[in-house]
Amino acid sequence: MARTRNERLAALLAETGWSQPKLAAAIGRVAQEMAAHELGAISRSHVAMWIAGTRPSGRAPHILCETLSRKLGRPITPADIGLEPGETPSGSSDWNADTLTMLGSLGRDDLDMLHRRTMLTGAAYSVAALTLPAPAWWNQTRAAARNRPAASGRTVTGADIDDLRQLTAFHSARDQQRGGAAGRSALVAHLTLEAAPLLHARFPDDTTRRDLHTAVAEMTYLAGWTAFDASQHRTAQRYFTLATKLAAEAGDGPLAGHILRAMAHQAVDLGHPRHALDLATASMDPTRYGKATWREKALLGIVHARALAATGDRPATLTAISRAERDLNRAGTDHPERVAFFAEASLAHETACALRDLGSPKDAEHHFQRSVATRRRQLYTRTHSVTLGYLAAVQVRQGRLDEACGTWNQALDAMSGVHSGRARDVIHRMQRDLSPVRQRGGHQVTELTHRAQEMLSAIG
Repeated sequence: MARTRNERLAALLAETGWSQPKLAAAIGRVAQEMAAHELGAISRSHVAMWIAGTRPSGRAPHILCETLSRKLGRPITPADIGLEPGETPSGSSDWNADTLTMLGSLGRDDLDMLHRRTMLTGAAYSVAALTLPAPAWWNQTRAAARNRPAASGRTVTGADIDDLRQLTAFHSARDQQRGGAAGRSALVAHLTLEAAPLLHARFPDDTTRRDLHTAVAEMTYLAGWTAFDASQHRTAQRYFTLATKLAAEAGDGPLAGHILRAMAHQAVDLGHPRHALDLATASMDPTRYGKATWREKALLGIVHARALAATGDRPATLTAISRAERDLNRAGTDHPERVAFFAEASLAHETACALRDLGSPKDAEHHFQRSVATRRRQLYTRTHSVTLGYLAAVQVRQGRLDEACGTWNQALDAMSGVHSGRARDVIHRMQRDLSPVRQRGGHQVTELTHRAQEMLSAIG
């Protein structure tokens, strides 16, 4: 039976201005980002067959849509590329979806994914979904939450809220020590089975309603952060969006800024600097930054600096770093638990990343060294191991192979017991950095490469 040429896909490809090989290469980059290794070998011939009428299989339709969405700057759906209607990979509708329905369905899907140890179907990180809703949305969302009717006979108490806060603090400490992939199923189960149902209950007053929404938002944010650290990027993005919606429903500007900052961090790491800067700038809005504590302000400010550095704006980056340093110097003990981790070592780490991205490895090395020296490494083992990996990378860039190998060995030592996608990324980066010098590196490079392979197996 003759296939029918896919004219819609052909038209969109023409609109991008890409050749078939360029589209195949772009699909490969998105597939790598979401660990869709089965699509790593996409070639021009695959694209040609799709245009000729062969249907892409598995996750390919969603990744193809996301790739075209990024290039064209608008959401592209399966129907737009001539396939049956399905989930819109852009995820832009998440901002307007019903919060409680979305939280329940995402949590259940995530638990199922964790039990099966597979990726969510079509779970491509969506650049289109990074576009924030209009300013009026924030007030409308808060007003709508006030008028949401209770769907259960239970009444929320202060003890319920305290329980959620304690659980979030426990899982946050575990994330800092063991990495986001450790204990994620327990956190998601708590969120889905214990926290989410409370949003359907009665509230004795509006203060309790706001406090409950803030507590659930913080747990939802943490579910997103652990997914981000586990390299489950689309899942993380959807949790971050949900957490921001819950913060808006609570009228909690500083918490919304905190989550937007995390979304900016993720966008920087995944190579989307312009979108990262938009998110970081939104986190610095007076309704968020202006009402935050000094420690919170410092964290928002340094991630803003990271986003500026990713766009190559050196003067603005340095100004933002100085502002973050001043804010942290003003910080006392009055701050939310969610930013208790952020101190001199964290500021130094993010400053170093910004300077590295600006092409100043020597300055970056100085701040990475300061981060290593000042971090309470037993409490923050995951970040300590990543910092050491980043430090080694800037050392090898400056031609100091022996010193870099020593630092990488320290990083691998620190990774023992850590289960983190970012730690795994450090090892992959190390392997790439060592590849050009493998022949002249001698015994130490051979041993380090062997250790790296063993650690990759242990991290999972």
